[in-house]
Amino acid sequence: MENEGPSRTALLTAYARAYHQIADRPPIFTDPLAARLLGITAEELAQLGTLTTDNLGDVVSDRPRRLFFAARARFAEDAVAAAITAGVRQVVILGAGLDTFAYRNTRPDLRVFEVDHPATQAWKRERLTTAGIDRPESLTFVPVDFETQTLAAGLESTGFTRTDPAVFVWLGVVFYLTPNAAHATLEYIAAQAQPVEVVFDYLQPATTDEDRAYQQARADRLAGVGEPLFSYFTPDDIAAQLRALGFTAIEDHSAPDLIAGYLDGSATFRDEPPRALRAIRILRASR
Repeated sequence: MENEGPSRTALLTAYARAYHQIADRPPIFTDPLAARLLGITAEELAQLGTLTTDNLGDVVSDRPRRLFFAARARFAEDAVAAAITAGVRQVVILGAGLDTFAYRNTRPDLRVFEVDHPATQAWKRERLTTAGIDRPESLTFVPVDFETQTLAAGLESTGFTRTDPAVFVWLGVVFYLTPNAAHATLEYIAAQAQPVEVVFDYLQPATTDEDRAYQQARADRLAGVGEPLFSYFTPDDIAAQLRALGFTAIEDHSAPDLIAGYLDGSATFRDEPPRALRAIRILRASR
C-alpha cells in the first residue's frame, strides 16, 4: 500500500479490467468507466497489451487472470442486483480500490459505501475529477486506515445503518489479511440486520509440490512489493467458519469454473486450468 495512491495490485486489476473491454469477445463484464478512470485510451490499452515486461503489460496480457478479474466483478454485481431485487438498499464495497460500480449505479435509492485506505481514496477522487466522472449523491466514501481505525467505527460514522439489510463486496483483499483479521470482518458482516450477504475471493492452499512452489514464488514477489500474503483457506474450512457465524447459503466456485460459467461452458482453457487460477476461489454467502 503506497502512501501516495492505490496499491500495486489494485492498479493492475483496474488495468486488466479495462483491457478486458477491448480484448475479450464475448466480454464477461462491461465497464465503460474503467479506462476513463485510469486516464488511458483504447489505443494505449491495445499497445500495453503487447508488452512483455514483468509488470503491467504481463498482467494485462495474461488472459486467464484478466478473465478472472472480469468474472469476479460480474459475480459480485450479479449478487448485488439480486439483493436489490430482494429489497436491499445498502452496498458496502470493502477495499474498493478503483471499482466503478457506484458511478454506473442507476438507482438513486441504493446507498453505496466505498471503504478503503485514505490515500487510495484521495488518489481516486483526483482521478474522478480529472476524468469528469461525477460522484453520485448515493455514494459515500469511507476512509479507513485499519492500523488506527476499525471497520465498524468508519462505516457507522458515515451514516451506514446496522439495522438495515446490506450486501458486502470484498474482492482481492482476504488473502492479504491474517486469518484472525479476516474472521473479525466476517463477524462484523454477520451481525448486520438480515438479510445480509457477502461476496469475497480467497486462496486455497496448494496440494502438489509444483503448485506449492508456484504459490511460494508468487508470495515472494508480492512480499517484495510490500503486499505479503497472509491467509489460505480450504473450501471446507471457510464454509465451516461461515456456518458458525450463521450463514446458511454458501455458493463457492473455483476461478476456472466461474469463468467457464460466464462463457456458456465453452472450453475456456486447454487441458488443465492455468496455474495462476488453481488456488483462487470466490464465494457468495447469505443469512
